[in-house]
Amino acid sequence: MPLRDKNSLSRDGPPAMPVVIIGNGPSGICLSHLLSGYTPYLDAALVHPNPVLYHKLQEAKHLPITEQDLQYLCEGLEGRSGNPVAVLYDTLLHPDADRGFEFPSVLQWRLDKRHHIPHLILGKSAPGGAWHAMEGSMLTISLGIWMELPGVSYRDVNPAKRRYTPWPKDRPEEIVSYYQNYVTLMGLQRNFVENTYHGTENGIGRQLQGETHVPFSLFAENVVLATGASDSPARLGVEGEELPYVFHSVRDLGAAVSQRGKSGPASDPVLVVGAGLSAADAILCACDHSISVLHAFRKRADDPSLIFKQLPKALYPEYHRVYHMMCSQTHLPAPVTNRDYTSFPEHCVLSFHPDMSCVLRGSNGVLRAVKVSMVLVLIGTYPDLFFIKEKGQYLGLDSSRPISCKHNPVDINPYTFECRAEPGLFAMGPLVGDNFVRFLKGGALGIASCLLKRLKKMEKKLIEDGGGGQGGSPGGFV
Repeated sequence: MPLRDKNSLSRDGPPAMPVVIIGNGPSGICLSHLLSGYTPYLDAALVHPNPVLYHKLQEAKHLPITEQDLQYLCEGLEGRSGNPVAVLYDTLLHPDADRGFEFPSVLQWRLDKRHHIPHLILGKSAPGGAWHAMEGSMLTISLGIWMELPGVSYRDVNPAKRRYTPWPKDRPEEIVSYYQNYVTLMGLQRNFVENTYHGTENGIGRQLQGETHVPFSLFAENVVLATGASDSPARLGVEGEELPYVFHSVRDLGAAVSQRGKSGPASDPVLVVGAGLSAADAILCACDHSISVLHAFRKRADDPSLIFKQLPKALYPEYHRVYHMMCSQTHLPAPVTNRDYTSFPEHCVLSFHPDMSCVLRGSNGVLRAVKVSMVLVLIGTYPDLFFIKEKGQYLGLDSSRPISCKHNPVDINPYTFECRAEPGLFAMGPLVGDNFVRFLKGGALGIASCLLKRLKKMEKKLIEDGGGGQGGSPGGFV
């Protein structure tokens, strides 16, 4: 594990922690749940609507899912994640969810301390991860029930959500509250270390105690990267991008709206650059506050790779509203007028200028200058893996490029989530392409299953060698 300079490690150091998880968002919380001994079995009273999968589950119904052959269970399953275990875990927790059904989970949970693996979760804030930093006026992309973690109903923790409303969405503070309550209800608090900041490659981290940064060092047999991928916003790299009216977060629009006079119905338009869901959130926020929007993006409006093409219209009407505007309210053939929204498909930004004008270039080479009140460049984010050698670049599918959840995710074994380039190092969530909470839970299943199987194999060998092995801390996974 190249988390530190190997020459600086003392052989006489403290015993290694079996598992250290970096990141305390939903990925880390979900993995902590499984490593704490919560064990999923098939509920004998329920039938999964997929007959092939149900037949496979029946074959080993006496075994927990974590001890079964995940690759075998995944065969033939299809879903909206590229990771097969993510699709499997999702269909066990939310059978036929993509068809609009709310069937109960077919899993039954048992707390078995024999399946407990000691671990620590390191995070910069309280449990919840990046959800703490999200703009409060935004709504979640997913339905509230898809944001929930195994074993605790989202509606039970948030009583206001018990009343049925068609396709309810939730605000970030509601999601954070649920995750923090989840940690408490499941008794996971002792595994979490808050206010921690990862160190550089020498392995030294920092914990904030009051206003003092206290250095610390951890030894780990296995490390799980659950950091998410929203640390560093992607940049255009054009002239003037550092000017004070150019921003890279939806939160900045919310701040501008709250500061009357900075952006509002009487101000110049806001320029939104990008064609993803963050850009759509910014457009919806601006429209809700009667702020005119100019929207520039590189792709054609009918490009099949746009994220809107992957979202069911019935579940995501607000995003399809934005997509409809992208297609129908373009700057062509008429010049920009006083419309509340105007799209610029197949346009890129050439430069920003101090007089708050921006120069756009279309696919035909024509240049256009527009006056704006602010700019939001929302073209994606990158994880900050500075604490790993080469900033983790060598872990990607393409080791010559930076890690990107969309364009260059971490290269993993699809059933164990172990990095192919680094045994003992695992990655989950956005780092491996799973941006939705609904699917990142599959990483927890894959990793927990892998570690528990290795633990069982190790204990079996100890017994065969006459060394006992039942109970005690696991070690030597790798």
